[in-house]
Amino acid sequence: MKLREQMPELEGATTWLNGERTKAELVGEKPTLIHFWSISCHLCKEAMPDVNNFRDQYKDELNVVAVHMPRSEDDVDLEKIKEVAAEHDITQPIFVDSALKLTDAYENQYVPAYYVFDKDGQLRHFQAGGSGMKMLEKRVNRVLDEMKK
Repeated sequence: MKLREQMPELEGATTWLNGERTKAELVGEKPTLIHFWSISCHLCKEAMPDVNNFRDQYKDELNVVAVHMPRSEDDVDLEKIKEVAAEHDITQPIFVDSALKLTDAYENQYVPAYYVFDKDGQLRHFQAGGSGMKMLEKRVNRVLDEMKK
């Protein structure tokens, strides 16, 4: 995805955990952080406390949606996904993308990967990898500050 592109529709989930969200529900009132992760990804698990802090710290100002992107056949076991999500306190909605429909719509190749959309659904920031949480927070705050103007 390129910056300023519109958020793809949240379609093609194998299932949703913790409640389903639609693009229409996410766009319009507040920015959205979409983060891709996988149960087989060590960096994802390491970064999850930071993602959960975002979710909790900005709960009134920011939508947060997790996308589980399998990296192997072992990653499509729904019970295992539920177990790892519970272990890592992933209480935000989880789009289980075992058919890689949303992964393809985002042209995403990485976990962890983070997409920050403004309230109008335009991509404002993308980053991949386990580090750079301070940069992600800076970008989230920039988008939140724009809303206050």
